[in-house]
Amino acid sequence: MAASLFSKTLKLQRPLLSCIARNPAPPSLAPPFSSSSSEPLASRSQEKERGGWAKLFLFLPGAITFGLGTWQLFRREEKIEMLDYRKKRLEMEPILWNKMKSFSNGGLDDSLEFRKVLCEGVFDEEKSVYVGPRSRSISGVTENGYYVITPLFPTPNHSDSVQLPVLVNRGWVPRGWRDKPVHSLKDFEKDKNVKTADYEIEGSPWWKFWSKKHSVPKDEEPSITPTRVIGVVRGSEKPSIFVPANDPNSGQWFYVDVPMIARACGLPEDTLYIEDINENVNPTHPYPVPKDVNTLINHSVMPQDHLNYTITWYSLSAAVTYMAVKIIKPKKIRR
Repeated sequence: MAASLFSKTLKLQRPLLSCIARNPAPPSLAPPFSSSSSEPLASRSQEKERGGWAKLFLFLPGAITFGLGTWQLFRREEKIEMLDYRKKRLEMEPILWNKMKSFSNGGLDDSLEFRKVLCEGVFDEEKSVYVGPRSRSISGVTENGYYVITPLFPTPNHSDSVQLPVLVNRGWVPRGWRDKPVHSLKDFEKDKNVKTADYEIEGSPWWKFWSKKHSVPKDEEPSITPTRVIGVVRGSEKPSIFVPANDPNSGQWFYVDVPMIARACGLPEDTLYIEDINENVNPTHPYPVPKDVNTLINHSVMPQDHLNYTITWYSLSAAVTYMAVKIIKPKKIRR
């Protein structure tokens, strides 16, 4: 009886299950503005913003290199004006420096730089300073040496002599000159103070009063021949970061620092500094070799160099900009 009841129950459930299978329950509709749908939209907008900034950064190297090329053009124009200014200054007549007793404003005036000056005096070679090493090409062979800077002092009893000491860059000398023993001139400061000698005879004041004062004969006074120098007024050098610092205590001078060299020579810091350009070199004494005038006019970086730098920067700017455009531009799909 139980078996017959179970079979009847199954027969009643089969139509119901088939009906449920034919008509499944409708899916629940999600709300139109749920959090699950807003998250993908926000992430897409952030990705678009990041992509825009990335595209701009691709053009940044091209803009920087273009700016550097334009800056080189401005530097070229400034260098042309500077070289023209130096050339005109060097074409002026030399200034007689014996008429000058002091600097205006207590230092080197811009109106004096690159002006020729004519000085006469006596070199004190014991106080020479050697700046270097500096190389010089002789018949295609490069030789290291130094620039020798020597103080030029006033000549006693000489009207054409300078009134104040002058630092003179006499030119290039070989390396052996630095170790060469210096036979300097006599101490002209003592000669400058040579006066009549008073011979006093010990005794009564009457003899002191009537005693003769014998003066030193002129033919016994030491004669000093002044040196004539034609130079160009210059200032201190501006060393690069790779140049070592000067060490006056050990006598190591790597660049020209006029106030420091003047202090080392016992002179005021505002001492005039000139570079000798005298072309009349004595064949029997070829050293020091004065600087050439063209060397003073020229600069380490000439206008043509700035033009070459401009072409290089502009070429690099065009190359990186072209690469950025190729990256951003979508590729065409061939069908």
